[in-house]
Amino acid sequence: MRIFVAGATGQVGRLLIPLLIADGHQVTGIGRSETGLRTLAEQGATGVRVDVYDPAALTAAVTAAAPDVLIHQLTALAGGSLAENARIRHEGTRNLVAAARAAGVQRLVAQSIAWAYAAGETPATEETPLDLDAGGTRGTTVAGVHALETQAAEITEHVVLRYGMFHGPGTWYHRDGRVGRQLLAGEFTVGQGVTSFLHIEDAAIAAARAVTWPAGVYNIVDDQPLPGPVWAAALAESIGAPPPRVTADRAGWERGADNALAREKLSWTPGHPLFGTV
Repeated sequence: MRIFVAGATGQVGRLLIPLLIADGHQVTGIGRSETGLRTLAEQGATGVRVDVYDPAALTAAVTAAAPDVLIHQLTALAGGSLAENARIRHEGTRNLVAAARAAGVQRLVAQSIAWAYAAGETPATEETPLDLDAGGTRGTTVAGVHALETQAAEITEHVVLRYGMFHGPGTWYHRDGRVGRQLLAGEFTVGQGVTSFLHIEDAAIAAARAVTWPAGVYNIVDDQPLPGPVWAAALAESIGAPPPRVTADRAGWERGADNALAREKLSWTPGHPLFGTV
């Protein structure tokens, strides 16, 4: 198949492109720099430099690639701005969907998150509503997720991957990542909230497989949601950091997510079933 990847040089994209090439697909990916374009070429993909906030240019790029599938892995987290990440979910997704429709693309795979659910005591399933009443910075994030998923649904065959919190090389939850550095410095505090994680390699593998999955929304998370003190202690021990400070705080939405649907319907299983496995 011909596949167009937006976010081809990001956390997931850099691992995803080689998987798609190995599966025999013809891949075009967006690179935001000359370095990114060179990397895509070295991986065997065709790189295009285009601004996703330029609808006309994006439509021209997608139309020229004539893909069978468009994969949306766009994020804007490098600067730590939740507002900018929400913007790319709103506007970037809108422009990608418009470009896909103009180019006659019938299948879209989109990256979402598995911690935008409403409050509850048990891990959320795909039937759990999103936390649309949230305010503040969380409200910004959830609104972005809702916009992304709503717009993705305009494509007939859409697969939305609600990823767990990424861990592994290149993520916050690694020795060299933001949380890892804070732990090593003795500056990290964790509450009692429950989190579902996903190794970055499993995220890429799921996206590669999703090009043929049935349309739908799926929690792509590891097997065991963990309370903050448990995962933080495990990460601290693995990197030789002191134990984190622990509080009694927990938000109602910090509940984790259930991957049963992906397991049963898609026969998907995480290669890293528990946070901290490598």
